[in-house]
Amino acid sequence: MTQTSSIGAARLTARMARGTAFLGSETAIICGAMSWVSERHLVSAISNAGGFGLIACGAMTPELLDAEIAATKTMTDKPFGVNLITMHPGLFDLIAVCAKHQVTHVVLAGGLPPTGALDAIKASGAKVVCFAPALSLAKKLIRSGVDALVVEGMEAGGHIGPVSTSVLAQEILPEVADQVPVFVAGGIGRGEAIAAYLDMGAAGVQLGTRFVCATESIAHANFKKAFLRASARDAVASVQIDPRLPVIPVRALKNAGGDLFTAKQREVAQLLDEGKVAMAEAQLQIEHYWAGALRRAVIDGDVEHGSLMAGQSVGMVTKEEPVAEIIASLMEEAATALGQRAA
Repeated sequence: MTQTSSIGAARLTARMARGTAFLGSETAIICGAMSWVSERHLVSAISNAGGFGLIACGAMTPELLDAEIAATKTMTDKPFGVNLITMHPGLFDLIAVCAKHQVTHVVLAGGLPPTGALDAIKASGAKVVCFAPALSLAKKLIRSGVDALVVEGMEAGGHIGPVSTSVLAQEILPEVADQVPVFVAGGIGRGEAIAAYLDMGAAGVQLGTRFVCATESIAHANFKKAFLRASARDAVASVQIDPRLPVIPVRALKNAGGDLFTAKQREVAQLLDEGKVAMAEAQLQIEHYWAGALRRAVIDGDVEHGSLMAGQSVGMVTKEEPVAEIIASLMEEAATALGQRAA
């Protein structure tokens, strides 16, 4: 090891110290919760390789989540967390399942936590992590008692906000990084970017797209091939066709599934017009659509009509390789970047 790389590795360890202490992992690299992809196999592989795996609960029932956590525990003795969707009708039952298994970290996604959710999670001793798509929301969440934040930009795959990662990081990190650990996500595909965000004050990072083609990922071969063929510009955001229907945009690879989602929006909007569904039910229908469309692509391999959720970093996914090698490459790139800056 050269002096520069040795200095870089030491700097990287120091930069990640707050994140690793919070997560209990060897590296402050979280694998984003990707429905149907972030399940027991990928989650345990991430944690065993020194990262922090997150089970994507998505639309799971409490019974399914219970089985998934139990199965993951048989595959790793390292820390991992669970990602819950705030609009899930059984949210508090899912929180109870996490408490039963003494899950150490619960990530709440998809909107502000409902009243009582944070207290219910903290009562079990678990840490609460929430997404902050704006500085005002970051401050509000910190006041409400969250233990850490994820700042995710619109380059990410799946549900996205309107602001880029680089802008959110500049806006939020200087204001709140001294109060709680902040993990940056969205469009990160290489270690140099990790180093940059750590230098800006991030405690760590979250990556999803980079891990989809891991050897341990159960994603269908067709799904992985679509990722390996894609470039950044192929990962596009869905379009909202009716302003009355608050649909959170989703970033995915272009295919016929995008057109099907447009048709689904029209269908749900008409049901709203006719008074056949309430707004909450309309939003839930949209979420169930995405869960089904994603399953068709990830599990069944229907890459034409299913949803190919992917971030703009997809162009940096060039081969199928083990999780341990992905994490090692990211850490080496980050350490090299930090070492060169020190030199």
